[in-house]
Amino acid sequence: MSRRHEEGQTVMAKWPGSHLWFHAKVLKTLEGDKYVVRFEEGTEEEVAAHHVLSESYFGRSGSKSPSRRRSRSRSRGRSPGRTPRRRSKSPAIKTPKVAKANSSGTPARGRRESPRKVAKSTPAAKTATPEPKGKASPEPKAKSSPEPKATSTPAKITKMEVKKVVEQKSEVVHRYATRSSTNKELVPGLDLKPGAVPKTTEYEFGGPVGAFLLTFLLPATVLYLYGVCNKAHCDLVFVPHLPKTLDAYFNTNAALVFLGWFAFQALIYMLPIGRLADGVPLRDGRMLKYRINAFFAFVVSLAAFGAAYHYKAPLGWVYDNYLQLASTATAFSLLMSVVLYIRARRAPKSALSPVGNSGNAVYDFFIGHELNPRIGSFDLKYFCELRPGLIGWVMINLCLCAKHYSEHGQLSTALTCVTLFQALYVADALWFEDAILTTNDITTEGFGFMLAFGDLAWVPFTYTLQGRYLVDHPEHDLTNVQAALIVLLNLLGFWIFRASNSQKNAFRRNPYDPKLQGLESIPTNVTNKSLLVSGWWGLVRHPNYLGDLIMALAWCLPCGFNHVVPYFYVIYFTILLIHRERRDHLVCSKKYGAAWDKYCERVKYRIFPYIY
Repeated sequence: MSRRHEEGQTVMAKWPGSHLWFHAKVLKTLEGDKYVVRFEEGTEEEVAAHHVLSESYFGRSGSKSPSRRRSRSRSRGRSPGRTPRRRSKSPAIKTPKVAKANSSGTPARGRRESPRKVAKSTPAAKTATPEPKGKASPEPKAKSSPEPKATSTPAKITKMEVKKVVEQKSEVVHRYATRSSTNKELVPGLDLKPGAVPKTTEYEFGGPVGAFLLTFLLPATVLYLYGVCNKAHCDLVFVPHLPKTLDAYFNTNAALVFLGWFAFQALIYMLPIGRLADGVPLRDGRMLKYRINAFFAFVVSLAAFGAAYHYKAPLGWVYDNYLQLASTATAFSLLMSVVLYIRARRAPKSALSPVGNSGNAVYDFFIGHELNPRIGSFDLKYFCELRPGLIGWVMINLCLCAKHYSEHGQLSTALTCVTLFQALYVADALWFEDAILTTNDITTEGFGFMLAFGDLAWVPFTYTLQGRYLVDHPEHDLTNVQAALIVLLNLLGFWIFRASNSQKNAFRRNPYDPKLQGLESIPTNVTNKSLLVSGWWGLVRHPNYLGDLIMALAWCLPCGFNHVVPYFYVIYFTILLIHRERRDHLVCSKKYGAAWDKYCERVKYRIFPYIY
């Protein structure tokens, strides 16, 4: 139990989502062992009690300008663009770099320095790591970097251990970075890389030719699945049975419903409800703000559906106009992607995606040229990632249930299972909304046709295939025993998925959390990054993928074994996750080097234990 701190007391508080500690003032004590604190640069945050410690724990000296002292931390590099003179004993530790504070020790709010200029004013002699009390020991002599070794997370951290951990990892920073005249927050401890994003030199998905083909193949797949699996039949054929008139694909009502749904979700997103979360640091050190209220949007959407059902709205219309809605979503995604690419051509070079800056128009259009396209504070990529398509997926399933109930007077067990399984999956994603801020889609991928179409058309109109099949083929249902076994299978997959993701997220937030006692990790050459080699992440390299695939199978099994088309999702998802795992492996191998090789030696299986 952490000691209590009085309101108004100056403490050291850990910045949420990082391993950095700053001076802060306690504003309020909350229930559940939390405090509201104000950091010196003015930000107010809720911080867990074990992340709020007395200043005495860190051995603060009486100097008024800690930023002027030399750091005794074990740092490999002294500035972002300078060759280190000495190497430390650990290859995984770098000294955080912060902007210079003024002589009074308070943040320099009035300085009009650009991120580039601030980054240049961060020599190691100005770092703000506190100097240990007593006589300073000499810096170690240069040694070759040892092979990374696994370390265990301590079960409990005492006062002295907190001091030791912080001093060793150089994570204590006494002053927050300055703000520029544009009020762009800079992140302490970040190696800033201002300037243009370098050209993309490695292609994915077959390069420009593959990107061009996929731009047509993905929408064609949505239409193909509709054509080969409907009420008349559900068989794989080379040429699907599709309508040949334009009004069968587009009509005014479908366009209005789709645009109304998109606007409804955008309105909820803009409401000042829910906390603001910081994204990962950008190249210039800024962290964009994101409104966390997707689960609220989900609840409001469910309430709206309930009201529509109560007042006998024709919810079965969605089933009857399924093809028109899918075609409208596809056309809207294409139009949005064109506008996004034109806009990205005029965006600052530093705002581009590192993987969508090849210079080839076709490839960059598909992957996404701009990293974070925004209209004011409205983040288009983040909004589309979770809301219109993901919540729309559940809404379409509910409309399919309404159609089935109106025709048969009851819901089949199979359709009920599929709808509940997928609703649970979506609710989980929305409840843990802030976890998406560290995913590759947000941090690396640009917002182009691949994500726009995937979010708005692919997800809601291919992932609802099982529900549509069960509406078209009501003769197929489950016995109680079959339903129970499939429910258990889905819960197994969900448990693996959620437990492994929660373990990973907890380790990212605080690897020294007592709840993680006994877990082993391998330090890397990236500051504040370690690789878990025990727990779920010692079983396989991607246990969350394993859970995902088990759930995918459970969603398809209620459709029986008469047709293979309803199993499209689990087949497609298996291929997708294996491809994604391969991409992750290449990225991590380049990023972590020897540490990743060591990790792969310890954790041999990629997704499936003893199989793959």
